[in-house]
Amino acid sequence: MAVEDDQYADAPPDRTSPEGLESYIAGRTLISGDGPAWTDMFVQVFSRLRVQEPFLVPAVAEPLVVWVMSGKALVEERDLGGEWTANRVSVGDFFLTRSVTPYEMRWRAEGDEPFQVMHLYLSVPLFERVAEEVSGKAAAVVLRDVSGGQDEQLSHLLALVHRELTAESAGSRLFVQGLAQSMAVHLIRHYASGESASRPRNALPGSKLRRAIAFMETHLEKPFDLMQVAQVVGMSEFHFSRLFKQATGLSPSHYFIRQRVAKAQRLLKETDTSIIEIAMAVGYSSPSHFAQIFRREAGVSPRDYRRD
Repeated sequence: MAVEDDQYADAPPDRTSPEGLESYIAGRTLISGDGPAWTDMFVQVFSRLRVQEPFLVPAVAEPLVVWVMSGKALVEERDLGGEWTANRVSVGDFFLTRSVTPYEMRWRAEGDEPFQVMHLYLSVPLFERVAEEVSGKAAAVVLRDVSGGQDEQLSHLLALVHRELTAESAGSRLFVQGLAQSMAVHLIRHYASGESASRPRNALPGSKLRRAIAFMETHLEKPFDLMQVAQVVGMSEFHFSRLFKQATGLSPSHYFIRQRVAKAQRLLKETDTSIIEIAMAVGYSSPSHFAQIFRREAGVSPRDYRRD
């Protein structure tokens, strides 16, 4: 896997196991569910570093829920070489992912409380069995990604898991199995993406892509707002950014700039509107900044483009 400027000398593999993933994330393991009761889910509680520099997160096949148990932090994620997107998280917030590609993370704890999280992985056989029972068909269920979400029912289930994890008896197999099944049912009911089994998990549905592009097209005169575009299609900023780039080859912000330049090109060719007015119509209050962006994207200045 090539990484620009060899930023990661000992880069992790593209894919790993739940047990293997933790060797790539700094911090201290506080407790781990590894007894006979924990065959349907793998659970660990960690105390993380207060400041975590960027690191690569390999893909893991199992659905992963990360639950904040203590502290607050600014957590940032990005696709390889993409733009960082940030979420401020605190106790009770969660992340859900089943990524098929590696990505980068970093964070900075805020306040005096230690930053502690619980990782819970559902086994693939359990998840697929429950998905088939819930959906009534054998087609694979794809979960949508969540970054910094809140879910009272999910938090309740996770609290029960943690209580069982710390029990002196090392957990009741029957109770843990019931919790794992309840967790799988809840995730499928509330976080299934609606994508078909034939669609790759890392593909952005066409309807969401069209909705995002249309929204950007109607807001070219305003500053680009990634959070607003992601909300329009019902996704987190991070996961929308990475899927949008996979679908178009451009980051959302660069695509937005291309839209602005395309509209400016139409106005330059089809109207007599002044270049200053065209710049303002596509969101640039500075004519020199507009000319710089236009030349970078179109290869010529606005004035030369109009003359050609």
